[in-house]
Amino acid sequence: MNGNRNGDAMELLNKKVLVVGMAMSGIGAAELCAEHGALVTLSDGKQKDQLKEQLSHLKAAAEAPGIFGRAPSSEEACGFDLIILSPAVPADLPFLEAARSAGVTVWGEIELARRFCKAPIVGITGTNGKTTTTTLMGEILKAWKPGSLAAGNIGLAFTSVAESVPEEAAVALELSSFQLETIDGFRPKVSAILNFTPDHLNRHYTYENYVAAKCRIYEYQRPEDALVLNYDDPLVREKGEILAQREDAPSICWFSHEVRTPEGVWTQEGHILAEVRGEVLDIAAIEDLKIIGAHNEENVMAAVGCALRMGVPVSILREQLMNFRGVAHRIENVGSVRGVTWYNDSKGTNPDAAIKGLLAMRSEKTVLIGGGYDKGTPYDEWCRLFPGRVRELVLIGQTAEDIRACALKYGFHEEDIYMAASFDEAIEECFRAARPGDSVLLSPACASWGMFDNYEQRGDLFREAAQRLQSR
Repeated sequence: MNGNRNGDAMELLNKKVLVVGMAMSGIGAAELCAEHGALVTLSDGKQKDQLKEQLSHLKAAAEAPGIFGRAPSSEEACGFDLIILSPAVPADLPFLEAARSAGVTVWGEIELARRFCKAPIVGITGTNGKTTTTTLMGEILKAWKPGSLAAGNIGLAFTSVAESVPEEAAVALELSSFQLETIDGFRPKVSAILNFTPDHLNRHYTYENYVAAKCRIYEYQRPEDALVLNYDDPLVREKGEILAQREDAPSICWFSHEVRTPEGVWTQEGHILAEVRGEVLDIAAIEDLKIIGAHNEENVMAAVGCALRMGVPVSILREQLMNFRGVAHRIENVGSVRGVTWYNDSKGTNPDAAIKGLLAMRSEKTVLIGGGYDKGTPYDEWCRLFPGRVRELVLIGQTAEDIRACALKYGFHEEDIYMAASFDEAIEECFRAARPGDSVLLSPACASWGMFDNYEQRGDLFREAAQRLQSR
């Protein structure tokens, strides 16, 4: 097992291992350790009877003892050789600090998994766009090398698949700040940082700590590795320029809407271009992509940079870019109905996300479904965009009246607002109001609770409705 070409082997036989957090990655970690002969103990703040569904997936670790309904004591924690944390578990809990002081190794599940992965890794992080970029990168790698996959924070635990990926394949990993703060030697062949905006400050305490955790993605990279960075994000650029002064820094590939850089990726006159060994390649026309919006152009450029640095042939790269329809519920093109394109952006559960959805529309006229559960967020910045962009605003849910009032405040016309009593009624109104060339966009700026189980159910129903309407 060479992990990431650094020869770190992992001997677990008869080692006492505590796995903390029984979500997917924790279950995967417990199984991986047990399969290699470790003496595993499970731990979760929930009582064992609340974890029946999760624990039902255990096989090798099915009989492992557990510490449930509370945190391990410092004394208990100090009795293990290795502690593995799920991403949701803060790394500075008192029992973990005590264990470290006693010489116990404390890792996150990514650090454990990479030691059993023979395939090269493409690691992707940033505040926004990770899932789309990692999913696209996964599709590119799978088309290039059979057996490749996407995992990590994207929903497939790396611990559950690390050993199964063939050495000649590759892994695209979505990596959160929580996962990166607990690495110890993790060295992707190619890494990428998409952007920085303040997030998870309740966990990291300061923005500086959050950024530092993200930047750990390149901490162990060397000159033969590559780092793909967003030139247009000032803080990402600052970190990259500082890193470039390091003698053993990885090779940096910049991507940008604004600037052409040597061996970088950029946009020019509606095309995505890249320089490869001094030759400028026309990778794709932006209008030919199925995912839309300036933020998605950045995601595509990041994936292009990663793919080229991995050695993916341009023909395979182009084909996958043209075929990629995006991630479910994130400005997802779900079909065309009588010349109207329908977009499912049910993941737009707050005004900031909904702004990105609306600005991404290529059509100047959009029939927009908004509203849902009230999270107490102001709608002003979203609503001020409506005049000139939204043909009709179709409102649902608890927040419908508040959004209506806000839209009127910014000059949107009363006659262009429709108050729907149900989601089905909203769909029918969109079908009636949209004209050929328009877009219908579900980007509610609100949570789904009250009308739906979650945003996925809301988006699935929208997608099904769009597909059903195609037969009318």
